[in-house]
Amino acid sequence: MAFSLRLLSANQPDVVWKEMNRIGVSPEGLDLMIGKGEFLIVKVANISAPAANILKQEMLAKGGEVALGKEMAYLRSEEGEAIIMGTRTQYRRLLELLPRQPFGLAALAQDLNRLLETLEEGPPPLTIKNQRFEWGKRTYIMGIINITPDSFSGDGLLAQDRMLTKVLQQAEAFLEAGADFLDIGGQSTRPGYTQVSTEEEKRRVLPVLETLAKKFPLPLSVDTYKPAVAKAALAAGADLINDIWGLQNDPAMVQIAAAAQAPVIVMHNKTTPEYTDLMGEVASFLQNSIDLAVAHGLPREKIIIDPGIGFGKTPEQNLTVLNRLDELKALGAPILLGTSRKSVIGHVLDLPVEQRVEGTAATVAVGITRGAHIIRVHDVKAMVRVARMTDAIIRS
Repeated sequence: MAFSLRLLSANQPDVVWKEMNRIGVSPEGLDLMIGKGEFLIVKVANISAPAANILKQEMLAKGGEVALGKEMAYLRSEEGEAIIMGTRTQYRRLLELLPRQPFGLAALAQDLNRLLETLEEGPPPLTIKNQRFEWGKRTYIMGIINITPDSFSGDGLLAQDRMLTKVLQQAEAFLEAGADFLDIGGQSTRPGYTQVSTEEEKRRVLPVLETLAKKFPLPLSVDTYKPAVAKAALAAGADLINDIWGLQNDPAMVQIAAAAQAPVIVMHNKTTPEYTDLMGEVASFLQNSIDLAVAHGLPREKIIIDPGIGFGKTPEQNLTVLNRLDELKALGAPILLGTSRKSVIGHVLDLPVEQRVEGTAATVAVGITRGAHIIRVHDVKAMVRVARMTDAIIRS
């Protein structure tokens, strides 16, 4: 008898569920076995050597594994890191026993339980301007409108005649193409940018926001890291604050967002691309931004995270962040990805800004497969099509 063997997409629980259902597994069996078909790898930092070794023994007893460095395994180091590997079912069994163990493992059990719940439930929905955004149902598109003379992408509208007319035309085109948000910026943040004054930035963006708020139903985001600009922008009609410093540059920014109960996009940023643990540091920065916002009274569902492609990272680091974007799902917030026309695409393809549409499309498709919920782009029509096609594949 000749057997027929094929692989299934092991880390796609819905695929495993459909295949088990197709071969006639009972509903009770589906509930029992689905957790065995999803493999999770979790890195734990700041764990003591005794706790790590107990964790390893407990996970081995469940059929999983915990990787430790030699110094930790032989108790020659007081504290370090551990990498837990196992199925979701093995994690659940581990959590039944871990709370009774010493060395802080009860607290680790609570953290692991929260992580599993976060991954199962996904980010909570958000309502803006009477529009409900249900993350994971489809990918949302944010169209970029630059009110600057020096945008890196060459699409700044400030220097053009009849600027407001051009803004309205661009916004109308974005709306017709399928945009879900409009992001308005009056300060270029390209490499080597010249900072403009607060008053100049307000002069650029406030008339635009006032006009768009009256004419378009889309939620409006203001791209600024200056608290005074953010406050004035909210009063002028902005619905969200998009801060490239993740609320950590000026303490007034989080106070303004919390007072207005305005949703925020918090981006990872750094002045130099020097990292010991790239993804760990990106995640830690974003977690700090989330904690800061929540501590000031902003609900978690109003916080969107952005890994900051093109900010404080080398081209190689940008590619790594994009490839490992799904690691940020653990933070429990919707993920915005902004790769549009950026220098990492030019670096890989050796192309000028105006020829980076295909490269942008590749990053958008990969970003969506890695968990991005919002794509921030210049070429809305083309990227809406890319997003819809990618959604059709991964959500089929």
